[in-house]
Amino acid sequence: MINKEVASLAEAVADIFDGATVMIGGFGEAGSPIELIHALIDQGATGLTVVNNNTGSGEVGLAALIKAGRVAKMICSYPRSMNSTVFPELYRSGEIELELVPQGTLAERIRAGGAGIPAFYTATCVGTMLEEGKERRTINGQDYVLEYGLKADFSLIKSFKADPYGNLVFNKTARNFAPPMAMAGAVTVVQTASIVAAGELDPEVVVTPGIFVNRVVEVPNPAHESVLVAEGVTYP
Repeated sequence: MINKEVASLAEAVADIFDGATVMIGGFGEAGSPIELIHALIDQGATGLTVVNNNTGSGEVGLAALIKAGRVAKMICSYPRSMNSTVFPELYRSGEIELELVPQGTLAERIRAGGAGIPAFYTATCVGTMLEEGKERRTINGQDYVLEYGLKADFSLIKSFKADPYGNLVFNKTARNFAPPMAMAGAVTVVQTASIVAAGELDPEVVVTPGIFVNRVVEVPNPAHESVLVAEGVTYP
């Protein structure tokens, strides 16, 4: 078995390169790997394509990465939500690109990418602006649009517990996008609140097996996006 532990956040994101596609976990703040994102800001990679459910809040985490000018394109479902001001301003000024994807379609595109499924048909977005430029097919009298699976060069996710081999347990809704993103990333990097000894995790509660994880870094008492936003924290 391979020990996936790394000593620091900086080491965990050191090889993320300019122009990389990066999936970042989170459902709002649930499961958002704030510390990994801040380490990525410090690391300096630019021209990134980021896949996330939204575009962050306030000026921390993903919003801070966008504000730092490191993101060239967002692929997301909610480009504007509560406390999201950074992305809308940059988008209106033409400084960042957006690919808008319905939430269920986004989740399935990520899952498909991780499962090796190149594309699938869905009725979502048929007859809307989001169908533009996409292949339509009628199956059993129902119209569907072709959507492509999503893969990433790197996936940054957050877990509640992990063992040294990368087996992961998540805290409630923090597991929403994280498991499929772990599968869809060529390199999956995990920040976890606790690394326990091998054998301490009940196999029945492991959600993501270590085969899908490349690096694990322990971050006790991780920051919560809503708390940082409420306190007016900015990063860096």
